[in-house]
Amino acid sequence: MAWYAYCITEQQAFHGSSRARKPLTIEHLTGIRGKQVFSCACGDLAVIVSDFNETDEIDQGAARDHARVVSECFRAATVLPFRFGTVFATDQALRRAVRVNRRLFLEEVGRLRGKAEMHIKVTVKDGSLREAFTEVALPQSVGSEYLSCLRQNAVRYRERQTKARAVSVQVNKMFSPLQEEVSCRKADDGAMQLDIAHLIEHKNLDKYQNKLQLAARQLKDCDVALSGPWPPYHFVAKLPSGKLRD
Repeated sequence: MAWYAYCITEQQAFHGSSRARKPLTIEHLTGIRGKQVFSCACGDLAVIVSDFNETDEIDQGAARDHARVVSECFRAATVLPFRFGTVFATDQALRRAVRVNRRLFLEEVGRLRGKAEMHIKVTVKDGSLREAFTEVALPQSVGSEYLSCLRQNAVRYRERQTKARAVSVQVNKMFSPLQEEVSCRKADDGAMQLDIAHLIEHKNLDKYQNKLQLAARQLKDCDVALSGPWPPYHFVAKLPSGKLRD
């Protein structure tokens, strides 16, 4: 039987003291296509899965189901989310992948235990950045005009990077996360938008969330939105390639 994999967690979180290898049904939790979700014990670890057929579609609806299952498991235990669309062809392939990467998985579970991911979205309303986000069209022929356009684009890129770095540093100082991941993009209205993921400890959640009002006051010309806690999607080490699908 093929298995669709959602995440890895500690075996005792869903199996308790039981060491049975038979998949354990997780009551009241369904996955992609409304399928029953199971916990498959693999030594000290467990893989949260549902059965998978070749005819099952991996679409946006499945992506939402995947995220929902991971979030529900995160309520009860530390989780290492699998990349959306990860399928093990057989039960043996699933157990082999866990066995081969057991040390990595255990280290990651230990490192992320008691921690959560928070998201901050900062929209910079500085009108001058709208021009910095507009790329100068390059002419078809190479020459002085082409080089001039390249230089303008390089200047605008540096301007975007400088502003994004300044805002992210300010946010980092206010929230003091354990780790952070920052991405910068152009919003639909042309404004600069920073998507910032922070790794924090559960015990500091209230303190962290209370800093939102301070951030809104200090980040001038910015809109600040906070969401979470979420499973640590951005902070799980990359799984070894070629081990997840058979």
